This record gives sequence, C-alpha cells and structure tokens, in this order.
Amino acid sequence: MAWLAVAMLAWPAAGMAASASTADVSSLLEQADAVRMTDHARFAAILAELKSSDLHVTPGQQWRIRTLEAVEAQFQGHYEEAEKLARDVLEHSGHPGLSARAIGMLIQNYSINHRYEEAFVLARRAIAALPGLKDPVARHSLLSNLSQTMNDAGHPDLGIKYAQMMRADLLPGESACVSMSVEMAARYTQGIAPDSPELTRAIDECTRAGSPVWTNMNLLTKTARLIEVGKPEAALAILDRIAPSIEKVGYFQGTAALYSQRGNAYLALNRDADARTAALATIALFRAGEMDNFLSDAYHVLYEVEKRAKRNAVALAYYQKYAEQERGNLDDLMARTLAYEAVQQRTLLQSLEAEKLAHQNGVLTLEKSLTEKAVEAGRLHIALLAVLLASVVFWLIRTKRSQLRFKRMSCHDGLTGVANHQHFMTELERGLHELERRKAPACLVLLDLDHFKLVNDTYGHAVGDEVLKRATATCRQQLRPADLFGRLGGEEFGILLPECQAEQGVVIANCIRAAMERTPVTVDGHVVQYSASIGVACTKVSGYGLQRIRREADAALYRAKSMGRNRVMTDFQDIGLVNA
Repeated sequence: MAWLAVAMLAWPAAGMAASASTADVSSLLEQADAVRMTDHARFAAILAELKSSDLHVTPGQQWRIRTLEAVEAQFQGHYEEAEKLARDVLEHSGHPGLSARAIGMLIQNYSINHRYEEAFVLARRAIAALPGLKDPVARHSLLSNLSQTMNDAGHPDLGIKYAQMMRADLLPGESACVSMSVEMAARYTQGIAPDSPELTRAIDECTRAGSPVWTNMNLLTKTARLIEVGKPEAALAILDRIAPSIEKVGYFQGTAALYSQRGNAYLALNRDADARTAALATIALFRAGEMDNFLSDAYHVLYEVEKRAKRNAVALAYYQKYAEQERGNLDDLMARTLAYEAVQQRTLLQSLEAEKLAHQNGVLTLEKSLTEKAVEAGRLHIALLAVLLASVVFWLIRTKRSQLRFKRMSCHDGLTGVANHQHFMTELERGLHELERRKAPACLVLLDLDHFKLVNDTYGHAVGDEVLKRATATCRQQLRPADLFGRLGGEEFGILLPECQAEQGVVIANCIRAAMERTPVTVDGHVVQYSASIGVACTKVSGYGLQRIRREADAALYRAKSMGRNRVMTDFQDIGLVNA
C-alpha cells in the first residue's frame, strides 16, 4: 500500500513554535495538518494560501510549508518534484522532526522508482538517527516506514513487531488507527482472513478516529482478500460503498486499487462489460511504459474478457501486455530482495571492521557499557526499521499476490485449478513413499470422461471447458481434504486416496461416477450429459511403487472403457455398474 507512506508523512510535525508576529501562519499550518487526512480539498486550499500569503514567515515555518508541499506532491503522484522538495528539507532544514518525515518520503520515492538499494541505505541512516529523535510524531512516522520496509524485504513478522511498537508508544487517549493499519498490511502478506477479528478491529478503530483514508485502506485490504477467497459479491458491495470517499480524497494509489479490484470482482461475477470498463479505467491512470501490479491485474481482466468473447487476436494482445507486466514485477521483486541483502552484507562488514578496530585500540573496559547502550539503541533501531515500510504497504500486498500467483501457476492446471500433471506425479510419488514408510493403505484412482471428444466436436471447446470444470467441482465434493487431486491431461484426472482401504476407495470412486452422471452441464441453452470411466488400484494388491500402481490403475480404467464405460473397475475385482 504505497499510499500508507503518504498518510504517515501527513501527520502534524511537533515542536515548531510560532511567534506572535506569525500567529496567522502558525494557525494555517495547524489547520492544514488537522485536515490533511480528512479533507484533502481543504488542505490543498490552505497550502495554496500559505504559499501565496503576504504574512511574515519565519525560517522554521518556511521549512514546514516546504514539507507540506512535498507531501502534496507525493499524494498527487508527482514523485520527482516530491523527491526534490524532501531532499531539500532533509539536507537544509536542520529540524529533526521534519528531517524524519523527509526521510520517509525519500524512501517511498526510491521504492517507487525501483532504487531499492538507496532506499535500504536510507533506512539504515534513519535507524542511526532514531535514538536522538525526540519528536514523538516523527518517531511514530519512522516506525511505520520501518514496518513496511521489512514487509517489503520479505519479513512481515518484523513488520508486525514494529507496528506493535508504534502502538506501545501511544499516549493515553491517542488512537491506535495508524499502527493497527500498518500491522494489517503486514498480516495481509501473511494471508490474513477477510473476516479476521484483527482486521475488523482496525476498521472500527479508524472509523471511530474519523480517518477515512485509513478506514478505506483497511477496507481495501478486506476486499482484496474477499476476491482472492472467492467472494466477489461481498467485495463489490464494500467497494461500491467506499468509492465516493476514495474518489473524494483523490489519492492515486487508492483510486487505482478501487478500479483494479472492481475489474477483478466483475470478472469473477461474469459481468464482462463492467470488468472491461473498470480495467480500462485502471490502465488510463498510468503512463505508457509503467510497470505496476494494478496494470498486471487490468491486462489479465481484459485478456479473460476478450477470450470469453472469442476475440482471439485482441485477447492475445492483452495477454502479451499482461505477461510483460508480470515479468517486470518479478524482476522488480528480485531486484528489491538483492538490494536488501546487499545492504545487509555491507552493514555486517562495517560492523565487523568496527569491532576489529575497537579491539585493536584496547577499549575492552568499555565493552560492557557499550553492550548496554547497544541494547537500548537496538530497541529504537528496530522501531525505525518498521517506519521505512510505511511507504509501500499497499504495493507490498500486490507483490505478495504476484508471488502467490507465480507459485500457483507453476503447480496447478490453469483451467480447473487442481494440480497439473507434473505436480501431481511429484506429489503422488512422495505420498506413496510416505505411506509405505508408515505401512498405511491407499488407493490410486484414474478417471477419464466418456466421449469427451464428441462433446468438443458437437458443442465447441468453450462448452468442453465448462464440462471439465464441472467434473472437477463434482470430484472435489466427494473427496477429503487430505486427498491429492490432479489433471493428467485432456479429460483424464488422477486421485490419490491416502489412509484408504480398497473397499472404501471403490465406494468413493462410485460416488464420483454417480454424481457426474446426475449433474449435467447447461451452457448457452445446451444440456450436456456426461459420465466417467474409472480405474482403481490399491497398495494392498499393487504395492507402493509408482510405476506399478499407476499401470494397474490404468489397466482397470481400460477395462472400464472396454466394458461399456460409465463404470468402476479395480485391480482386485471387477465391479460393473448399470447406467442410471
């Protein structure tokens, strides 16, 4: 969530005292900070008034105005301008609190511009400055950025710890909205459930705090998970409810998330026209040549919509754009990981060299006190590492989704969602070895849809795909959580039933066969009846060797086909079933 860092940087900067002659400017600055997260239009108007005001402005107030200008540029997505302003504040303001906010903005900019090594180096600099940072607002901001930086580097557990440290620093009466939101971003990376109590509490806390940006951020986390777990209708209801608030705030990343998630939800609900509109709206937000997970999702939606409409040439063009985005995101993920490791290694080397010099200088008498100081500073350093992650929380969530997508694509069949041939055979061999070690029984089931080529030839491949998906769903309803299920190719499927005696395996196979026979597929007015021939082999007869048990199951499947199809045959007895 890249917009999280902007929210963090918008917190009020403490410690900037105003003289009587600059009371009006101070009042405007306080008003700007007060409405930054609740009324962006009002904030922008106040900032414009501050920039054009004829009132006397002190140097300290001028740096505070410069910081707010950087925040606004960051919010609007003008990253080059924001980087220039933030670096000016960092190098010349001389104010620890404003410098800390500038560090957070620069870290976000470096991440957005794929300059990850610079981002992590700046994070180390922030850690070194944390022990002397007395401004509680700036400290809180840095902790949030550290949480997101660790999440970005693939350590969500550290991100959660730093977010909890933010909460521990709160004064009585202060809202925990921000720290809870930062923690939810890290927990999303770990796969938090959309109805988890932690996420619900974060939404409620930010609603009570009157922070629409944070509330919407947590709700977008919830809707992203709802879509991922197959509940697009529930996600769409929430998106429609919060859309006016997101569009009023006008933050780029929040709007992109809204359009992107709508496209994914509409696609899942087969509302192809709405899905196309949402995907195109997402793409329109970006400049040509940009790489982003939102763009990847949008092109994937357009590809699926055009494929369904049988506009193959257009679908292929969108698929190529989708593949380019996925490759770019994967390269970006690798670059980020390598940058983090490079900074870690340099830090370790510097630490070892410093330790060697200390030993050579004979400062052994100071080791105990230095260790005590290191422990104290370490707590503060940990807090600062959390802050750097705040700049990219939403972005981190999308990165995690890409990682999960790549992993699933490599192991699962794209049409049915079950294990593909290679993954099934690997897991089958591993499972048989484990069952043999425990001397546990098992059955291997091979299933082939009867006359499937005739279905394709008669109704077309689109209807054939629907039959395959229905057959897969029907099988899953009859299987246990521990069963291994995969598509071996075409209309052939394989199932490993661990801890299953031969007789029980035959019962399950017959349940699958009967369920398929009584659940025809209806597509575009066509009612398609289908059935399956099934071969069953058990370890009691065929042993645990992969080649033999598969050969026996295949032979049983062949007998089922040759004896009239729509029946179950085994390697130990022939069971003929009369067609219903």
